[in-house]
Formats: sequence, structure tokens, C-alpha cells
Amino acid sequence: MEIRTHLTTNGRLLLPAKFRKALDLQPGDEIILRLEKDSIQVIPLHQAVSQAQNLVQKYVPQGTSLVTDLITARREEAEND
Repeated sequence: MEIRTHLTTNGRLLLPAKFRKALDLQPGDEIILRLEKDSIQVIPLHQAVSQAQNLVQKYVPQGTSLVTDLITARREEAEND
């Protein structure tokens, strides 16, 4: 999907309704702007988090909880202080 839009004088970008609807964006939602070569990607925060989780999941053995590992490590650090 491609559409022409404009940048306002104070630097705001108008994101057309078709795009907001396609990305399920609501007023107040956070987005990530990623500069890729000579273009900008607009990524909803929830999608960026999901992409990061999928990327990390490739390197974490099945059945491993990173949260549990982190809590255990923090407790061990606290005991050693």
C-alpha cells in the first residue's frame, strides 16, 4: 500500500486512516520510527516487541524462562553483597 502524505511545518507526519487501520493504531499508541538507508519504517510498538521476542526465542532453549533466570541471578547477586 502506498499513499502520498505531507510533513507539517512543526515536523509532524500525517499518517492516513488506511495505514492506521491496517496497523491497528489508536490515538496515543506508541510507534517506532526506524531509519533504513533512505527511508523510514513505521512500526507499532507491540509489533516491535513481538519481533524482538521472536528473535531472542531462537537462541533460548525450549523450556527455559529468561525471567526466572534473571530473578535467580539478581537474588544471587543480592546474597553476595
